[in-house]
Amino acid sequence: MGGVCSRKRSQLVEEDDDSLQTPTRFSKTSSLKWLLLTLPHSSSDVSRKGPGKGPGRCPTLMELCVAKVCKDISKYSTFSMLPTDLSQQIFDELVDSNCLTDESLETFRDCALHDIYLGEYPGVKDAWMEVVASQRQSLLSVDISCSDVTDRGLNFLSDCSNMQSLSCNYCEHVSEHGLGVLSGFSNLTSLSFKRSDGVTAEGMSVFANLVNLVNLDLERCLKIHGGLVHMKGLRKLESLNMRYCNYITDSDIKYLSDLTNLKELQLSSCRITDLGISYLTGLSKLTHLNLESCPVTAACLEAISGLASLMLLNLNRCGIYDEGCESFEDLKKLKVLNLGFNHITDACLVHLKGLINLESLNLDSCKIGDEGLLHLKGLVLLTSLELSDTAIGSNGLRHLSDIMNMASIRVVKPAY
Repeated sequence: MGGVCSRKRSQLVEEDDDSLQTPTRFSKTSSLKWLLLTLPHSSSDVSRKGPGKGPGRCPTLMELCVAKVCKDISKYSTFSMLPTDLSQQIFDELVDSNCLTDESLETFRDCALHDIYLGEYPGVKDAWMEVVASQRQSLLSVDISCSDVTDRGLNFLSDCSNMQSLSCNYCEHVSEHGLGVLSGFSNLTSLSFKRSDGVTAEGMSVFANLVNLVNLDLERCLKIHGGLVHMKGLRKLESLNMRYCNYITDSDIKYLSDLTNLKELQLSSCRITDLGISYLTGLSKLTHLNLESCPVTAACLEAISGLASLMLLNLNRCGIYDEGCESFEDLKKLKVLNLGFNHITDACLVHLKGLINLESLNLDSCKIGDEGLLHLKGLVLLTSLELSDTAIGSNGLRHLSDIMNMASIRVVKPAY
């Protein structure tokens, strides 16, 4: 907290009664002293039941200071002379308590705040972005999800070139022209634009400058087909979410083939076939792959079997049959496997018996019977097994009696 917040109580000088008047502007030498002198002193105001978290604990000095300022927020015109960490805590408390308004936001202009999280906060608009942008080079993280911010408001951030994280999920008023501001954010490591019509193939050209990007979330962005070509140089990317980007096809996936640091890839409900999966064979660090509802078949498993680091594989509602399932045998590190709503039978389960690290297996609505579970009895780490709408009965479940870690077996028979 620096010298201001570490001063001993004995260092506070006595003041006349005039010093207790609320100042219109804080300074780095007087802010905490004034707060201390205006804190409540009665035992009824502050609980003294001991340390630790939870009800009844004694609040810290910083918490008392922040609470006092938030209570009297209308009395202040600016916090720009406060230490940044104190201003940050006051701002966060106002947001958490839903007390930040147009007027109180203005007091944080030029406060060098690091993080501004306004996701789903009511009333966030372009005018607010002027204050947000006034933090300039100090600003590291911004979340304005579900706001009414437009291209104009987003462009205010152009001077905040040290930005590391930006979330603009469900921002309906941001167009592809507003994305231009991203070209100056070369330090950005995390970017999220869920369900944005503003993210288009053409607009994604600015992504080429985001060479330090680690996490990218484009879930439900329906206009990005043809735009992934601008991502081929993002070699530091580790997590990519394109769930429900319904128009992504095989031709898009080929631009991911050189992103060898990818660890998590979400592609559910995309128009990707076995050909598209073949472009992923070089992603040796991939641990999570979600292909739910993609039109792939068991033929894609040959390419997937080369992903030796894979720990989670979701093939729910794909076109998987028994033929080709022998490729599962190579996925020795798998912990979570979802094969629900596929056309597999007991013959497929033969190829799962060597997956000794498996902890969760979903076989919902698959064409398996009691004898198929015999192949799973060696999966001693299995804790969750989904068997709803299958032909499994009590005889089949007996095959699993030796799996001591099993915490959940769900067997729901179809209603006729």
